[in-house]
Parts: sequence; structure tokens; C-alpha cells
Amino acid sequence: MNSNPDPNHENLRYHLALALAPKIGPSVFKAILAYSGSAKDFFRLTKGKASKIPRVGEKLLELQKQADALLRNADEVIAQCEKKGFQILVSSSPNFPKRLKLIEDGPIVLFVQGKGELNFERSVGIVGTRSATTYGKSITRKIVEDLLPYQPVIISGLAYGIDIEAHRAALQAGLPTIAVMGSPLNQIYPAAHQKTAEQLQETGLLMSEYAPGSKMMPGNFPARNRIIAGLSDALVVVEAAEKGGALITAEIAYSYDKDVFAVPGNLQSTFSEGCNQLIKKMKASIYTGPGDIADALFWTRPGEKLIQKPKLDLEGRDEEEVSILKLLLEKGESEIDLISYNTEIPLGILSSKLLSLEFEGIIKSLPGKKYKLLL
Repeated sequence: MNSNPDPNHENLRYHLALALAPKIGPSVFKAILAYSGSAKDFFRLTKGKASKIPRVGEKLLELQKQADALLRNADEVIAQCEKKGFQILVSSSPNFPKRLKLIEDGPIVLFVQGKGELNFERSVGIVGTRSATTYGKSITRKIVEDLLPYQPVIISGLAYGIDIEAHRAALQAGLPTIAVMGSPLNQIYPAAHQKTAEQLQETGLLMSEYAPGSKMMPGNFPARNRIIAGLSDALVVVEAAEKGGALITAEIAYSYDKDVFAVPGNLQSTFSEGCNQLIKKMKASIYTGPGDIADALFWTRPGEKLIQKPKLDLEGRDEEEVSILKLLLEKGESEIDLISYNTEIPLGILSSKLLSLEFEGIIKSLPGKKYKLLL
């Protein structure tokens, strides 16, 4: 019998020991790993070397002295997960969600339950107010139903209102759905959504960055919004007040350069204020139907042939248009101020040229005064 310890298990123990330690967030954890190579190696560094790690102060160096206690905690978490059937994923795992590896403040450990895929082909996040109106719930169901031909995974947060409506609509439509929780997997919150949480695991997933048995904190819920945004190829805000979690998610998705859409609403409705403001500030495009998302992400329906884009022809175009198109060909997309700076075209002339090119269907305007080449 081989009595040697499993190196993967040992690495997981040290990864969890450091990841679950007090005052360790994604940025500090990643700084430690970048310097020391691994969580295990961090605990073996001399005090002098450890003190040179960026963002690691004297208080965090005390973690090395607490290695035994932190490892015991990690062992307890691993045992709980094995007992309950929770999967533990660390950021270095091959099957860790690739989309989350691309964001700087992405989670460093995930706890997952269910039969769904972690690296799916397409995804749409749907979020909104917890105090959803009848209209908002109806629109959410319609959005999910209309997306069925494109077969995306539906991402949301299991909360009251728009979130739970999105999950339930996905289940009814036969689409997999992922619920990103602000609570540990062993504490479904709100408890009223326990049945839906169980049902969605058949084809989808429950996901949390909080270890089983950990205390649920109010700050967990705003923090989990970055995971919803990171997992979503496009995000749709259905209803949102002027302030709230849905707008936080939209702002994060916008900062990640995701395609953000907002359902416009009644000017007299409190829960349309957030959506209308996102559109007004050009941080979201107006959602009018599934074609908006499909066009933005170049999706086709199963069995539908992708239309070949015509090649970019610069022949016969004036100097300004050639400069604009060459820049967008190189960059893919760019903000209008940067286009003006790089091409040395005054904003007044540039705006006219961009509008003309957009009418031709060669470029597309994006939220945030950005423009993208379509050819």
C-alpha cells in the first residue's frame, strides 16, 4: 500500500488554508502566489522574504505562525464538502471556470454542487430588483423563452424577484441555470428558494465562494455580483431602482467589457429608474429582443449557418474613414476620444464619420461611447 500523501490533496489543504484565512482576499492571495509560487511555499518562506511580498504587512505575516490552525480549518472544510457532495475548485484547477480566470478580482476558491458545466459555450446573466413587478416577472420569462434557440446557460443570484424568476423560467424552458450564492452551499438563502435550488442542480449548478459552515455576512451579496458578471457573456438588467444590487452587477459587467443590456421602463416606475439611467449613461444598450444579444455576441441558432462577413474594402474611402477603419481593425473596438487622439481627427468631424459608417453597417456604437468594427 502506498503511504505517500496525495500531492493534489496537500496542495488543496494549503490553498484553502490561505484562501480562507482572515484578511485574505483575491488580490492579496494572487500577490502571494505570484511571489511565492504556491500557498504551501508561502508558509515556508522566511519572515524576511515574506515581508517583501506586495500588499503583505506584518499582520498577515502572523498567518505563517497560525499554519497549524489554518490547516485544521481547511481539513474540516474538505471533510464537510466530501460528506455533503460539494465540489471544491481552486483557481489553479483545470476545470475552474475559464471566464472567472480572466477577471482580476475573480474568486480564488469555489464550492459547487450540481451536474452542470463550468465551462459552457454561451451564457446570459439576468438580474434585477428583489421587489419585481408583475411586468418585470413577465418580461424575465419572455427573455428566457426567447433565448431558448441559442441554448445559453442562465446566470443569476437566487434572490427574490427577478433572480428567482430567471432561474424558474430557465428550468421551465429546459435551459441549464447557475445560481451564484452569497451564502455557503449548506445554507440556501432565502430558504423559500430551497426547492428551486434543488431542482436546478439536475442540469445546472449552485456556486459559492464561501466555505460550508462560514458565517453569512451582508457584504457577501454585493461581492458575489462580480461572479455573476464574470460568468455572463452578456448581462440583462430587467428592473432596477436607482440604487441596488442589480446596478452593482451591471457596473461590474460594464467594467469587465461585457455586453450589458437594460429593459427600458415606465418613467413613473421606481423600478425602471436604474435601467433607464444605465441606458442614458450609455453603460447599457436597450434590450428589445434576443436578437440584440445574438448580434452583439455573433451567436447563431443551432443548425443556422454563420453568414460570412464581407471583407473590409478601403478602396474609394476618404483619408479620415481609412484611418478610422484601420484603427478599429487593429484594436477591435475603441472609445471615441481615443479614436480622435490616435487618428488626429477633430471630434466634430469624427462624430459625423462614425455615424456615416454606422449607417453603412460597417461599425457599431457600444455603451460608453465606444465603437466596434463589424466586418
